[in-house]
Amino acid sequence: MTAYARADKMDGSVTAEVELRSYNSRFLDANIKVPHGYSRFEEKVRGVIAARLERGRVEARVVIRNEADEAIAFKADTAKARAYGVALKEAAKAAGIDAEVTLDQLLHINGLVVPKEIETDFDHHWSVAESCLVEALAGLDAMRAKEGEFLANDLRERLDNVEAALDLIEEGAGALPAIYRERLLDRIATLCGSTVEVDESRIAQEAALLADRSDISEEITRVRSHILQFRAIMAGDEEAGRKLNFLLQEFNREFNTMGSKIGKAEIAHTIVSVKSELEKMREQVQNIE
Repeated sequence: MTAYARADKMDGSVTAEVELRSYNSRFLDANIKVPHGYSRFEEKVRGVIAARLERGRVEARVVIRNEADEAIAFKADTAKARAYGVALKEAAKAAGIDAEVTLDQLLHINGLVVPKEIETDFDHHWSVAESCLVEALAGLDAMRAKEGEFLANDLRERLDNVEAALDLIEEGAGALPAIYRERLLDRIATLCGSTVEVDESRIAQEAALLADRSDISEEITRVRSHILQFRAIMAGDEEAGRKLNFLLQEFNREFNTMGSKIGKAEIAHTIVSVKSELEKMREQVQNIE
């Protein structure tokens, strides 16, 4: 789910900043940026994120600053400066020039002054960065929870629509024996007119046989069970995305079976509208953890 969060922490001379962005994705995909020299932290950051989030594309930017005096230091290559000064004096003497070597001349030497290598306390730096990351993840989680509530409300509304449509389908299926009886009588009348005496018991038997072939009571019962499970999962505290996605597959299977059994146009149209709702629900469920 889409969300944004930022946090910063300071401990002594060490400052850490973490910025997180998450986007919809079926799987967890973390893109992590850490400062130069801190590549060892990348897998640590990935592990903390994976422990908190189940899915989503996450962009994490980590900034670490060490503002201690000893952390900002330089050193001079005295041997190089000495050798360079001797060479300049020899050149001046050879040219008959009486000149002294100046600091400005020495500064033209490439690599004369370089940053001083210092030992970094990576354990301390990670402690600050981890604390900052955990705080940012909490903010990200809170924002994702708000979006999740909006998605949940949308899913509940669509599930209510599916249940209402199921009631219509069940009602329409209950009228099928009478419909089949009328169809049989109409065909007999069309083919034979009024010259043939109608056997009511045989008509009833044939209508019942056709209705039995179109019976969808088992499918309706299973769909009602799926609806109850869907609501129970949404009301729970456990990871729900994959379970809901599986249930939606089962919904589709049952409604496909109903569509293949029922020949009544009105019911078929209702089933098509239900499948459209299920597809919209499936798209939403892909973003839920």
